[in-house]
Amino acid sequence: MTETETDPSAGLPTSPEALFEKLGGLGIETRTVTHPPLFTVQDSQSLRGEIAGGHIKNLFVKDKKGKVFLVVVEEDATVDLKVIHTLIGGSGRVSFGKPELLMELLGLRPGSVSPFGLINDTGGIVTCILDESLMRHDVLNCHPLVNTMTTSINRDDLVRFIESTGHKANIVAVSSGN
Repeated sequence: MTETETDPSAGLPTSPEALFEKLGGLGIETRTVTHPPLFTVQDSQSLRGEIAGGHIKNLFVKDKKGKVFLVVVEEDATVDLKVIHTLIGGSGRVSFGKPELLMELLGLRPGSVSPFGLINDTGGIVTCILDESLMRHDVLNCHPLVNTMTTSINRDDLVRFIESTGHKANIVAVSSGN
């Protein structure tokens, strides 16, 4: 077994426990469920009976000029990668960011991407986009830096957390049907 199989937070700049301390320090209450590693939306759909609220998927993308975005949408949302740059202020089409860039900027591994990773972007390089339709949910569910847990957080508290990291929570209609 590798170290990340026995301790999913091994090698991360911020542990889930440190994240929970920050959330507590902001007066934000959350509920966290521990589960086997989830790598895809399809994997996570097996938890639906246990975890209420909006479930998210995250797109870590960069544009032609290297500007980086974290786009947070509902798990079943459809996003047109050919046009999203026109909605989020990108320069030219976007492509998915490489795992090395994800670790460098958000301190996350693929499969664990979440807005909680903004805690590690101390340089404010990543632009956070929250899909407008996602915001209809009172409670949102995110991985707390690892994919072996899911944390439920009030929508407004997630925005407050994002802002506490020095980022703006840009609410933009990016998925089809908006």
